[in-house]
Amino acid sequence: MSKDYRVLLFYKYQTIEDPEAFCQEHLAFAKSIGLKGRVLVGTEGINGTVSGTIEQTEKYKEYVHSLPGFEDLWFKEDEADDYAHKKLFVRRREEIVALNLEDDIDPHTTTGQYLSPKEFRDAILDEDTIVLDTRNDYEYDLGHFKGAIRPDIRNFRELPQWVLDNKEKFMEKRVVVYCTGGIRCEKFSGWMLREGFKDVGQLHGGIDTYGKDPEVHGDLWEGKMYVFDERIAVPINHVNPTVIGKDHFDGTPCERYVNCGNPFCNEQILCSEDNEHKYVRGCCAECRRHPRNRYIVENKLSTEEWEARLNAIGESLKDSATA
Repeated sequence: MSKDYRVLLFYKYQTIEDPEAFCQEHLAFAKSIGLKGRVLVGTEGINGTVSGTIEQTEKYKEYVHSLPGFEDLWFKEDEADDYAHKKLFVRRREEIVALNLEDDIDPHTTTGQYLSPKEFRDAILDEDTIVLDTRNDYEYDLGHFKGAIRPDIRNFRELPQWVLDNKEKFMEKRVVVYCTGGIRCEKFSGWMLREGFKDVGQLHGGIDTYGKDPEVHGDLWEGKMYVFDERIAVPINHVNPTVIGKDHFDGTPCERYVNCGNPFCNEQILCSEDNEHKYVRGCCAECRRHPRNRYIVENKLSTEEWEARLNAIGESLKDSATA
C-alpha cells in the first residue's frame, strides 16, 4: 500500500546570481505549503532533502521545476510514514557540499564518468577496479558496497587529503566512487581527475538510485544507507539484505545510531536500546560520568540511580568533578 508522505532528495549545479533572494523566496514558498527539510543554496546551485505529504511534495516539485535553469532537476523519491524532518531550513552556503578546495572544481567541465547502476555493479565485481566510498566513516559503518574502501574521515572536506596520503594504493588503477545521492561525487571525481587519476567513474544518482534500480535491486550493498533525517537508516539491498553495523559496546549486529549523551562529545555510535540504558548513552567512561550527560537529564535519573548504573559496569561517578 502506498504511503501518504514522501521524502525528496535532490541537487543541481546551476548558477544562481542572487542566492540570498533565492533563499528568501524558496523559504517562503516551502513554508506556505507546510514542507519540512533542509535546503542549501549557493551561487553554484542547490542541494536539499525535504519531506511532506504527497500533495506538498508534488507542489514543491512543480515550483522548483518552474525556476529558470531548474526545469530538469532530478528528484529522488522515497515513501515515508510521516515527515522525515523536524523543521524547515533554507540557508545560504558558499558551497552546496563542503569540499573546501583552494581551487574549486566545476562539475560542468570536470567530472568523472557517469555509471548506471548496472555498470557500477559490474565495476564492483571487477577485481582490477577500486571502489572508494566518499562518505564519512560513520556512514560507511552502517552500510557500504561490498569491498569498498573505507576512508578514515569524519567530514567530506577531509577526503582529498586522505586520498593524497594514500594515493599510491590506487593511483594507477581504475577508481569508481559513490555517495548517497551523487552530489559529493560530482566534484570529488573531478578533483581526482585533476590530481592525475586516469580513469575515474561515479555512480550516477548515488546509492539511493542504485537501491531502486529494477535491474540490480541494490545487490552487493551490505547493511543500510545512512540518511541525514529522522529515518537515519534506509534499506538498499532488496536481494539479500544483511546487517553489518556493530554495537559500539558489545559488537553485536546493530543498525541503531544515537549521539553520545555528553554534549561536548556528541559522537554518533551504533547502540542497541538496552545498551543505551546500560551505558547511559555515554561512548566512554568520561562521557558516562560527565555532569552534562543528556541521558541523565532526559530520563530524570537521581544521582543514586546514576551511580548504580555505573557501578553495574564497574565504573563510578567519583571523577565527575574533573570530567
